[in-house]
Amino acid sequence: MKSLSSLRSALLLVALIALQLFATAAPKPNFIFILIDDLGASDLGCYGSKFYRTPNLDRFATQGMKFTDAYAACPVCSPTRASIMTGKYPGRLHLTDWLPGRGDRPDQRLARPIINQQLALGEVTIAERLKAAGYVTAHVGKWHLGGEGFEPQKQGFDINIAGDSTGTPRSYFAPFGGKGKDGKFVAMTGLAQAKDGEYLTDRLTTEAEKIIAANKDKPFFLYFAHYAVHTPLRAKADYIAKYPQVTGKAGQQTNAIYAAMMESMDESVGRILKQLDDLKLTDNTYVFFTSDNGGLATLEGPSTPATINSPLREGKGYLYEGGIRVPLLVRGPGIKPGSTATNAMSSVDYLPTIMDLAGLPLGVPPSGGPASGAKSPEPAEAGTPNVIDGVTLAGLLKGTGAPAARPLFWHYPHYSNQGGKPGGAIRDGDFKLIEFYETGRVELFDLKSGENRNLAEDPTHTARVKGMVGKLDRWRIATGAQMMQPNPGYRPSPQAADGTITMLGKHADVFGAMLRFEPLPHKNTLGYWVNPTDWASWDFEVVKPGKFTMEITYGCGNGSGGSEVEFAVGAQKLLFKVEQTGGFQAFVKRDIGELIFDKPGRYTLTVKPKSKPGPVVMDLPQVVLRAAK
Repeated sequence: MKSLSSLRSALLLVALIALQLFATAAPKPNFIFILIDDLGASDLGCYGSKFYRTPNLDRFATQGMKFTDAYAACPVCSPTRASIMTGKYPGRLHLTDWLPGRGDRPDQRLARPIINQQLALGEVTIAERLKAAGYVTAHVGKWHLGGEGFEPQKQGFDINIAGDSTGTPRSYFAPFGGKGKDGKFVAMTGLAQAKDGEYLTDRLTTEAEKIIAANKDKPFFLYFAHYAVHTPLRAKADYIAKYPQVTGKAGQQTNAIYAAMMESMDESVGRILKQLDDLKLTDNTYVFFTSDNGGLATLEGPSTPATINSPLREGKGYLYEGGIRVPLLVRGPGIKPGSTATNAMSSVDYLPTIMDLAGLPLGVPPSGGPASGAKSPEPAEAGTPNVIDGVTLAGLLKGTGAPAARPLFWHYPHYSNQGGKPGGAIRDGDFKLIEFYETGRVELFDLKSGENRNLAEDPTHTARVKGMVGKLDRWRIATGAQMMQPNPGYRPSPQAADGTITMLGKHADVFGAMLRFEPLPHKNTLGYWVNPTDWASWDFEVVKPGKFTMEITYGCGNGSGGSEVEFAVGAQKLLFKVEQTGGFQAFVKRDIGELIFDKPGRYTLTVKPKSKPGPVVMDLPQVVLRAAK
């Protein structure tokens, strides 16, 4: 370990010396990196939204390059932020969940690994690299990568406004702060003085404008990480009133509060871009605009879901496209206005890209290849000093050449607050594979047609599945990604005090190609049961044995009735003939028979179709066993 530390120190010294030499070169471009919290890939007008109003960002898209296939390195915030700062995958950093993270729970089959509770000070950030090259470095907004001793000032930032350990704003309206551990009011850093009622998004923008104006004659790097549009959803009342209070349109973008937050966020970007024009800095400033993960599409607090990511599947907390694909707009010198990039990229690419655009060396080449990213890198071994996982996109932005095609990876060994289950993913070309860590189940999608049809069991893709699983496994090993272990406190669907055992759709194991849990609030059910060979199972625990009545909640659309379904626990079997209910989410409850358990213990319920005359079997949100009186 000592020799590794010495090697790393020597390499860092060489890098910093090189950066100082480069600092004497021609005038350097400025960089503004605008990061929005929980912004969905379909939330901007230029990305297809018809409900939210984003005129400034839509104009931004015409001034630079819009990416269609940009990704966050994680479906939740802190890991993606760490990847932006370091150019490394979260799995390599052992920082794979939001901080401090979701703890282990009895309904979770696996126990999470112990993760770093801050971005290690030994990591070399974008800010540290640019500061060494003579840049003024400023952080405004959300940090969420560590508290005292690990704040932005310890990671290369000269200025810090509002950045601390918290993942949600202490308040969206002034006074900006909240109660500390001693119960006393603690103001957000740099925001102690504020006019009552001032809106946080507006105030952070004012602080960013001050920094730009004060450093207009120096090269600067402004990392502007808004707290918006993260929950709790709070917006200016007059802005909320602009939007219709839409009801009865589940699965569509209709949230007026979120729309108002979006409008303030869009105005913020407009103010920054206008200031660059006014100060005549536009022609020498690169501006990046993106999000840390997909939009929140599930219930998580008042006024949620915040948004819908359609046509992408699911949202924040999930490894499906809605959870990891994000908007990305970039403008600056040499970037063709109105251009579009369809190349898949990851948030690990920002550090090498910014360094390349600044004309600065990385000091240590990225894993398996030169700093230019000309080759598709193989993952370096865990512990490699200062390895960079990303590649530069400078050539792509300037139209001089895109980086070679390469796979992108994700590792999320956690259960998300939004309902996502632990897993890993790889995108290789147009194909994406997700591996779920609980059961080893894999799903394969051709992203040209979305994530509705799972191709993993298609014989024509057997070799592809095997190859992608192998790549994903080798990548995890090479990066030192931490894996999960069985949870010793796991208690699946335990029996309640009144004797009831409830098995929810979100806790089911699914088998086959198409059956899935659909988490959106208007569904919240096992659905897409189009294959008669697909089936589901639940583990559950009986504490007080006896006779139980099985009650199912189900829905079935017109034209899909008539399926016979077997509910079985060991040798005990109950047959149920599905009747139409008028819609797949028009749920009804039915008692379908009795089961007897003569001793306590863990049991498994299986649900398998025996026949399917219509297009779909049914939707099944829950099964309940009620103890006989």
